[in-house]
Amino acid sequence: MISSSRIPAVVPAGRMAAMDQPVLSLPSGLELRPWRPSDAAVLVAGSQDPAVRQWNRLLVETPEDARRRIDRMHERWRAELSAIWAIARPEGEAVGLIGWGDIDLGGGSAEIVYWILPSARGGGVVAEATKRASEWALKDLGLHRLRLCHSVANPASCRVADKAGYTLEGTMRSALLHADGWHDEHLHALVQGDI
Repeated sequence: MISSSRIPAVVPAGRMAAMDQPVLSLPSGLELRPWRPSDAAVLVAGSQDPAVRQWNRLLVETPEDARRRIDRMHERWRAELSAIWAIARPEGEAVGLIGWGDIDLGGGSAEIVYWILPSARGGGVVAEATKRASEWALKDLGLHRLRLCHSVANPASCRVADKAGYTLEGTMRSALLHADGWHDEHLHALVQGDI
């Protein structure tokens, strides 16, 4: 029998747009903050880094492209479609990106995206930022399920997922097209009650 009652939205429409994007502190002393037009060079540098390009679909060729992308980040926050932060030194330069794409407030889910510049790699920054962004998404925004997907050929992202408390749920075959062809992807998830 099909129920005639409507399933309520997990997070009501308008909740995210009514918030200012917060600045989130990290234990390392770094912070997650909204991207600024002055961060344009960092987006370009990220786009040019071979490791970032290998695992992400980031193509930003000029500072003008980067500023347009930063403007879109803010527009997509207001449209409740994504929540993207700069991983940055307090009052300083960005060293990476983290945030939520594919936000579905009604269904209560989102997928995390991230990258970090070489100067900040190796110290657990991405795992720390993933934990903090996940806490915000579950506790402050009120989402129910978070996804972290990555190529099976990217063991660093498996370590990030594990350190951030995500459970490996399986492998999605031929799930994402990278520059070198189709990759199988690991699917990790974190749900309400996991943290």
